[in-house]
Amino acid sequence: MSDRSSLNPAQRATALADAAEQEFDVIVIGGGITGVGAALDAVSRGLSVALFEKGDLASGTSSRSGKVFHGGLRYLEQLNFSLVREALTERDLMVDRLCPHLVSPERFLFPFTRRWERPYIGSGVLLYDLLRLTGTRSVAGHRHLSRRGVLREMPALRTDVTGGVQYYDVRVDDARHTMSVARTAARLGARIVTRAPVVGVLTEPNGASGAQCVPNAPFGSSAGRVSGVRVRDADTGDEVSVRGRTVVSATGVWAEDVQSLAGESSISVTAAKGIHLVVPGDRIDSATGMIAKTSDSVFIIRRWFDYWLMGTTDTRWDADRDDPAATKADVDYLLGHANRWLRTPLSYEDVVGVYAGLRPLVSGKGSGAAATAALSRDHAVLEGPRGMFSVVGGKYTTYRIMARDAVDAVASRLGRVVPGSVTERLPILGATGYPALRNQLTSLAAESGLPESTLEHLLGRFGALTTELLDLIADRPSLGEPVSGAPGYLAAELHYAAAHEGALTLDDVLVRRTRVFMETPDRGVAAASHAADVVGDVLGWDDVRRKEEVERYRVERQADARAATAASDSAAVQARHAARSTP
Repeated sequence: MSDRSSLNPAQRATALADAAEQEFDVIVIGGGITGVGAALDAVSRGLSVALFEKGDLASGTSSRSGKVFHGGLRYLEQLNFSLVREALTERDLMVDRLCPHLVSPERFLFPFTRRWERPYIGSGVLLYDLLRLTGTRSVAGHRHLSRRGVLREMPALRTDVTGGVQYYDVRVDDARHTMSVARTAARLGARIVTRAPVVGVLTEPNGASGAQCVPNAPFGSSAGRVSGVRVRDADTGDEVSVRGRTVVSATGVWAEDVQSLAGESSISVTAAKGIHLVVPGDRIDSATGMIAKTSDSVFIIRRWFDYWLMGTTDTRWDADRDDPAATKADVDYLLGHANRWLRTPLSYEDVVGVYAGLRPLVSGKGSGAAATAALSRDHAVLEGPRGMFSVVGGKYTTYRIMARDAVDAVASRLGRVVPGSVTERLPILGATGYPALRNQLTSLAAESGLPESTLEHLLGRFGALTTELLDLIADRPSLGEPVSGAPGYLAAELHYAAAHEGALTLDDVLVRRTRVFMETPDRGVAAASHAADVVGDVLGWDDVRRKEEVERYRVERQADARAATAASDSAAVQARHAARSTP
């Protein structure tokens, strides 16, 4: 593994310095899955790439998804066969080649309560399987179940079911996957810089040949050609101009705001909030996940390692897009749907985690844009102004296709031949060598002294890079101890997050590099002190900084908890502010 795949403060400083000195073929704005996917696609075609993210990798929607690679069974009802086919192909590709260490095929049950549902839903699931283009069977096909078979698979289910159909989709740890794609791009030479918001877009008149740039063209003006961005280092406040031949905005619900920095107004984005609940694995007696239709969408229960995830909602969010919050109404809605199907009702006391994310609903405005903007979950790449491409719409499963299309559009503006995309054949970091290492599980456990269950956990998070964790533990045995307050994780994982995975704060480590915040009843507060010591040793924090990080983390989780008891979105925002302002 090349050293440059490691993301850490030293790498960040070097990447910022490089950004100030050279001109890039592509500047990517946004460190979610589409942004890092575009960076990987571009750099793997031989283009020079710099990526800037205002927060942490996957700090927005890409860490708050449904955590499933799926074809979108419900899109069949919309007759969107091309989207389902595309997504299913991508789903299978993740399992077969691109990131087998980060995914796991999971069963889902569609229970029937009426006789007409078997032919209707069954034919849809059959079509779901038939639309797959790949010839592999890493993800199994569907099967029909009798009433007895349904209750055998899911004893927790209510008893008035008449049967069901079971099919497969694929679980993924979205935040770790996004980070791993970013590290893969960095290994190939992309400059990845987090906590570096783009505060301006540099433009020059069309046809200009000089280096003079005019930043921040007036809103709505004819901005000319994009020639770079203005970036602020959130740590120091310093700003730097970065020159780029093209710019890709992969900013989701912030796409409209970013485009306005370039003096354009052809995209309109509405944020739709979706929340998920986390409950312990023993609260639902089932060997399978479940999906059921609702009046406007679907309700899904899915396995999440030792827990269950339940989601999702779909409501408009008009408050701070950096800080979506779940409300009591959201929680009530999901518990209500769960309890329509479960014999033993769930209550607030069963919920150990809640998280909220925003989906960008995009429409065009102005001439031309309306005809090309995405509807539903389809995506589009829109140019405006010249040389700046906004990727809008889409869903997590098809991130690689969105990234490919964005770089194809970029290539049309570079004035030279650019090779086609190769990411279909490019495994991400940790995938190469994973199957062989997985087969050595017993010997790895014997050599390391760690239980096989712990090795299973590490292999499912780091893949072939697990040996790097084992080397850390061999050098510093204390890193092989469980994290106090989060015994499902080793201290070595927190150390590695800061040394190699770009984590710069306690929130980065406990919310996105691990899943501690959503897998412990106190949202990781008890683990914060131990985590601050481990991470602080890597990042050079003094005692004051360690205490500040622990307190900041505690306040943020307190804000989450208060928001989840609020009656409305506005009340949730107020509850967050109240929690953060409490001494």
